[in-house]
Amino acid sequence: MALILSIETSTKVCSVCLSENDNIIIKKELFEANSHATHLTVFIQDLFNDIKDYQISDIDAVAVSSGPGSYTGLRIGVSVAKGICYALNKPLIAITSLEALAYAAIDNENLKEDTLICPMIDARRMEVYTTLYNAKLEKVKEISAEIIDENSFAEALQQHPIIFLGDGAAKCQDVIKGENAIFIENKAPLAANMVKTAYQKFQDKQFEDVAYFEPFYLKDFVATTPKNKVL
Repeated sequence: MALILSIETSTKVCSVCLSENDNIIIKKELFEANSHATHLTVFIQDLFNDIKDYQISDIDAVAVSSGPGSYTGLRIGVSVAKGICYALNKPLIAITSLEALAYAAIDNENLKEDTLICPMIDARRMEVYTTLYNAKLEKVKEISAEIIDENSFAEALQQHPIIFLGDGAAKCQDVIKGENAIFIENKAPLAANMVKTAYQKFQDKQFEDVAYFEPFYLKDFVATTPKNKVL
């Protein structure tokens, strides 16, 4: 048996999940921006308060979303995950936020064998973090930061239905056109969507170095300076 705590904080959604093997035991999710710092550790504590059969010391591993996504959100999630692993001497599992998002398309009724899944996470303006998966959730395109225009994915759309989802896809719906373009609304990377991958990686012993692991930011963090300085 593998008891795994999963943490996902790459977007505005703060979510945690406790699973046994590849089955969800309990989860908590909050769709609210800037909530990670105040809610993440509370949510983790709530999981074990709400289910009396386990304590946090019983977990076998921690799975965390590695990015790309929000710099601050990823930093918080990875820091908490590494802290738990250090304290309990447990292994760390990393799963990309785009895979956690792509899982939300698996049960879609429009998913055919030749369908591609395109998770998109907002990277500001018309830029998104994205990749492509096939219907078996095998990655067929490397993760990248792309500026979306009317030519984006045009060649792939001629050959495949493509499901676009995530907060990045929402802003691209008026730009990416074609009868093969399918948009699913209100989907986000969630800890509950990491469960199956986390269990597989646990079985395969695909663990990260807790001391040196860092989130996959994809782009360098750029700090902004307030226009109005307070003296």
